[in-house]
Amino acid sequence: MVSDNKKSVFEVEFKVRDYECDMAHVVNNAAYLNYLEHARHELLESLGLKFGELARDGINLVVTRIEADFRNSLVSGDCFVVRTSLVRNGRIRLQFNQSIHRKPDDRLMLTAVVTGAALNARGRPEMPDVVVKALDGLSG
Repeated sequence: MVSDNKKSVFEVEFKVRDYECDMAHVVNNAAYLNYLEHARHELLESLGLKFGELARDGINLVVTRIEADFRNSLVSGDCFVVRTSLVRNGRIRLQFNQSIHRKPDDRLMLTAVVTGAALNARGRPEMPDVVVKALDGLSG
């Protein structure tokens, strides 16, 4: 799902489930945020960073901003892919550039820029060495 090059785009495939749709029979806007979050966690795990283990060790990766542009709607049964790239953005910020594309026509459904930060156990901004090492080679 991901190239050996850390700067490449990471992909996770999904299928829309009925309960993710609203009364208009399209995916509820909140469900898209779940798709994006799952893809970010999978990307981090591919780099050796397990979200739950980091939290148990007092390292909290938190979202500070999400900017999403909804382009088209997915419907129940649609197969789609979430594409994610990650860049360092300063000393403590991470920027995830994400998009959702319907399969098999690759139609763009959503684009998003998700900004996150690392906090230590005291809730203070800090990028711990284990995260720095895993992200070595990313720009920023």
